[in-house]
Amino acid sequence: MKKEIDLVVSPEQAHSESALRKILSNQSGLDSKSLCYRIVRRSIDARQRAVKFNLKVEVYSDLAEMPPRIITREFPPLKYSKTAIVIGAGPAGLFAALKLIECGIKPIVLERGKDVQLRRRDIAAITKEHLINEDSNYCFGEGGAGTYSDGKLYTRSTKRGDVRSVLETLVQFGASEDILTDAHPHIGTNKLPGIIAAMREQIIASGGEIRFNCRVTDFDISGNEIVSVTSQSSEKIKGDAVVLATGHSARDIFELLHHKKVLIEFKPYAIGVRAEHPQTLIDQIQYKCKDRGEYLPPASYNLVHQGKYKSVYSFCMCPGGIIAPCATSPGEVVTNGWSPSKRNNPWANSGIIVPVEWADVKEFHESGPLAGMMFQKKIEQACQQIAGGRQTAPAQRMVDFVIGKKSSDLPSCSYLPGVESIQLNQVLPEFIHETLKEGFAGFGKKMKEYYTNEAILVAPESRTSSPVRIPRDNVSLNHPQLINLFPCGEGAGYAGGIVSAAIDGEKVAVSIMEVLHQL
Repeated sequence: MKKEIDLVVSPEQAHSESALRKILSNQSGLDSKSLCYRIVRRSIDARQRAVKFNLKVEVYSDLAEMPPRIITREFPPLKYSKTAIVIGAGPAGLFAALKLIECGIKPIVLERGKDVQLRRRDIAAITKEHLINEDSNYCFGEGGAGTYSDGKLYTRSTKRGDVRSVLETLVQFGASEDILTDAHPHIGTNKLPGIIAAMREQIIASGGEIRFNCRVTDFDISGNEIVSVTSQSSEKIKGDAVVLATGHSARDIFELLHHKKVLIEFKPYAIGVRAEHPQTLIDQIQYKCKDRGEYLPPASYNLVHQGKYKSVYSFCMCPGGIIAPCATSPGEVVTNGWSPSKRNNPWANSGIIVPVEWADVKEFHESGPLAGMMFQKKIEQACQQIAGGRQTAPAQRMVDFVIGKKSSDLPSCSYLPGVESIQLNQVLPEFIHETLKEGFAGFGKKMKEYYTNEAILVAPESRTSSPVRIPRDNVSLNHPQLINLFPCGEGAGYAGGIVSAAIDGEKVAVSIMEVLHQL
């Protein structure tokens, strides 16, 4: 017999098995020593001074009644007659490859970067030596941008597909079962690489292929089909379908498609800064106490302010996190944030961003669908030049930014390549700069003490999503011009994070199966 019980408990009770057993016994009528329970949902309510945990718990009279926590997927060896080229080994590409295997189609995954282990060296070189490998960095390489920039799994994409199935798959390949429970699940940059490697091993064991250092440089198009794709080694690779899952920073692919007159479109996105506070300050604001203690996690926040002309909002908030250098080419500076699984660094950072629409990029309208990308690139290059070159980033204290004063000094910051005091209106377009000023002042009214010169703003936060959308049919999911091209994930404009990209990859794989089976 299963009973579902909703509990509101203290942080101490939420972390005490004996306390939970006693409460569950009282509410279920079962013996506290013999009952079995499973927490299926956990969230924190910090609205009142006394912080509480909200728990949804399944209770069983004995262990034999408790079903398995996850449904394990089977990936039998392939007996294939059809193949699909998957361009990109991020979450969209990897989940597409796994689903293709389940559909009996051989995936050939082409990844421009290195495997997840070798990729570490190139990421370290950016931080320590300011050297950028254009194919292997925070954005490119096995696992995609999310692998070394946090592994957040929170999504609002519940209507797009089976979120639970994606989370269960990640658990199957090594993630903690906590991601099935937490309201805002998070794997952590230190743990996600091992999960990605396990997924790769499964793809290969089932008969699929993954080729690293295999950047796509051309598409051989005949009529309404891609006949083959060409790699940087001039190899022509053929497949019955092509999944385009390159991620939001694959500018060369966007340029290639535009050059070959393959339809792409401008897509709205957002640009701003990374705001970093001491984590203890965010804890004190959110938990209303001087010390959060051992039972509460580092606090996060979610903020929105409607300015005079545009909104400004927080994005990819990283408690106990690090600001990372995420440029993909020399001559530019790009920032992002990540947290390890324990979220135990002394800083809290978040992107604070402003929407960028077609009308905002009018100076680049002659570039057509690439206008947003060119606007993005201009800001990144300006940040690199004004901060002295290399990967040093321009920065300003928060209050100084709002009142228009250059910071005489800067607080300690997690951005390891280094920061330089700059008035950020020199690198941010006026509409972004002015909207951010309104936003920070407004945030200070919503979160007392958030608006402070203890906080540092580091620019730019510019790779929030793809500046391009690659259109596709709403039913078959293939490109309207090319019947065997299936745009997918963040880079194509159909996802906004690990889980939504994974869902989109699986949807595309199923569509490919349906299309190929009709041929």
